[in-house]
Amino acid sequence: MENNQLVHVTSEGERWDSIAWKYYGSVNEAERIIRANPHMPITPTLPGGVRLFIPVVRPSDLESAASLPPWCGGFDPA
Repeated sequence: MENNQLVHVTSEGERWDSIAWKYYGSVNEAERIIRANPHMPITPTLPGGVRLFIPVVRPSDLESAASLPPWCGGFDPA
């Protein structure tokens, strides 16, 4: 494991987007985790006990919550 990534061990039925929400606070960051784990097939749910690499990023590199839909914690200032 490098210093710029964490390891997450999946629970049966976890999803890419729920893992992204846990680590980044945005479901839109799932692609970042998928790219860091080319050994894993992209499936709707993940099996339990799989080690996934979670890239460590600066908050400024994450998509703003303001651009998320309201049901994902986004805010519409209009």
